[in-house]
Amino acid sequence: MTDAGEVWLVRHGETEWSRDHRHTSTTDLPLTSLGEEAAKALAPRLAGIDFAQVLTSPLRRARRTAELTGHADAEVVPDLVEWGYGDYEGITTAEIRESVPGWTVWTHPTPGGEPAAAVSARLDRVLTRLRGPQRSLVFGHGHALRALTARWLGLSVGDGRGFRLDTATVSVLGYERETPVMLRWNA
Repeated sequence: MTDAGEVWLVRHGETEWSRDHRHTSTTDLPLTSLGEEAAKALAPRLAGIDFAQVLTSPLRRARRTAELTGHADAEVVPDLVEWGYGDYEGITTAEIRESVPGWTVWTHPTPGGEPAAAVSARLDRVLTRLRGPQRSLVFGHGHALRALTARWLGLSVGDGRGFRLDTATVSVLGYERETPVMLRWNA
């Protein structure tokens, strides 16, 4: 156990849509073969670390990443799903900007999608479970984990735009004294 607590975040391995920069929330895509290999490569980095709880999004790409890293028994937490993109599901930012100049999920509404306030509310429920002296491991998605990090730091979910997060990476949140901080990012 750590004295102040840590939250280890793992973004799932590559899917066809993440590779092609297509917004993927509810579409339950498998990992590509490259995504599977990258997830397996994370296993040694997570091996031998004592996690009090291991949580995962219910979506296949996150659950498979957990499994390939040696955490097949991760608890499925529905609140860890990706930001709901609604009508923009499967579409790239460049395609969206053809009709909505300057659009980002962080700053603009998403027709038929999940509003930032709803994302914040569900990720705050997850944070309630993660805060404390234990070390936790979370498998999830790019925008949701970036938004979770923003909330950890006391920021709005929109501030997650400042945290690039690649597939099959490990990031660590923790504390400096009693202040929530980012210890490692996108490693």
